[in-house]
Amino acid sequence: MFGEDVKFGGVFRCTEDLNKDFGSNRVFNTPLCEQGIVGFGIGLAVQNNLAVAEIQFTDYILPAFDQLVNEAAKLRYRSGNDYNCGGLTVRTTCAAVGHGGHYHSQSNESFFLNSPGIKLVVPRGPRQAKGLLRAAILDPNPVIVFEPKSLYFLKEDQVPLDDYELELGKAEIVKEGKDLTIITYGPQFYVVEKAVKEVEESWKGTSIEIIDLQTIQPIDAKTIIASVKKTGRCLISHEAPITGGVGAELLSLVQENCFEFLQAPVKRVCGFDTPFPATLEPFYLPNGIRVKEEIINSLKY
Repeated sequence: MFGEDVKFGGVFRCTEDLNKDFGSNRVFNTPLCEQGIVGFGIGLAVQNNLAVAEIQFTDYILPAFDQLVNEAAKLRYRSGNDYNCGGLTVRTTCAAVGHGGHYHSQSNESFFLNSPGIKLVVPRGPRQAKGLLRAAILDPNPVIVFEPKSLYFLKEDQVPLDDYELELGKAEIVKEGKDLTIITYGPQFYVVEKAVKEVEESWKGTSIEIIDLQTIQPIDAKTIIASVKKTGRCLISHEAPITGGVGAELLSLVQENCFEFLQAPVKRVCGFDTPFPATLEPFYLPNGIRVKEEIINSLKY
């Protein structure tokens, strides 16, 4: 486990006490160089190590973009499976935290959707974070785990003490329903959950299904298609900008496989196509008002 400030616990204290417990040979600081951090991790993983590299903020993962998409994602294919860096896991913080501004609040996970060979994970809470992170480390492919910063402060959850894994590529139907399917992931789940509760309280007899993707690459197409065929309506919501995002891929998936079952257009409620604003953050984020509006529009269509 290595990265900037990791030795003393990192800026969010995610690795606190690991250096004390396991020593500086296994938990250590690196120079402030994202390309070097990921490149070093690839080298370790190629030599059959389980390497966990931390990029302090996903806003700054771009210097390592070449290493991730041209090296980590392709090593297995380039070598005809003679060698690979499947033991590489990259942890990085993402999404808004309330005061991050332009360079500490971005959700840029969609940059990696077009890079076959890398799996992408976004947990929604502590239980998912533990199960998905362990699965990512043990998966025989390089994985990027996007950890929403706001969820670091979600301190209460039923997290098993024993080791466990949550299957990568498997979405979770958190709440079942019959009238509308909402697909989301990460911190946006809680915005959606609250909006659904408010709509169901005012629209008696309505039930809305909520799916947490958990893994955004590969996408659990089977679960999504079955849900939308059942409900006939679909809404997609995530914090990242709308254009070219995960939502666009999901919309295409639903359109291609569920067209004859749809009773309303598939809609997206996402971040706007602007640089992340500092003072206008509450207006940029896909808040509950916007989510509720599109839920009602879909139900009334």
